[in-house]
Amino acid sequence: MPAIRPASAALLGVASLALTAPLAAATDSKQTTPFFTVIPSTVSPGGRVTLSASGCNGPATATSGVFDAVTINQGTSTSTSVDADARPGAVFTVRFICTGQASGNFDITIAGGRSTPTISSTVSTSPGAVRGGLGGSIGGMNAGELAAGTALVVAAATATVYVVRRRSGSHQH
Repeated sequence: MPAIRPASAALLGVASLALTAPLAAATDSKQTTPFFTVIPSTVSPGGRVTLSASGCNGPATATSGVFDAVTINQGTSTSTSVDADARPGAVFTVRFICTGQASGNFDITIAGGRSTPTISSTVSTSPGAVRGGLGGSIGGMNAGELAAGTALVVAAATATVYVVRRRSGSHQH
């Protein structure tokens, strides 16, 4: 009879591990919506702009009539120079393209003389259904997170077995 409590605690621990295993084995197949930025959005002729395209699953390309085509590697940003002969007051469209994903447009204005940088951004939404489920709470898993989660579950199961065994030992006559 005293072996029933530790056995049930061990069974509970094994069940909790078995239920968390499918989450650990799941792959991250979600697609993110790209977020494009151009800083500053008003620039002097010959000035520099910083372009970024976060959320792309690969490299992105930015093109405009005021600078050469630029490739932005995944997870980075890049700077480029605006043509020195750009006409002050002109508005140019920067077109971002994420390979295999959505694209987006962003306008930059050419200022006369020195400009005060402004920061602005745009979000390009791709057509499609709303993604339900976890609601974006899992951005990806790595080995460290999996090891830490497993260690916590094992520690909880061990503590449960220890407490149950200790109690069952003190109640014996």
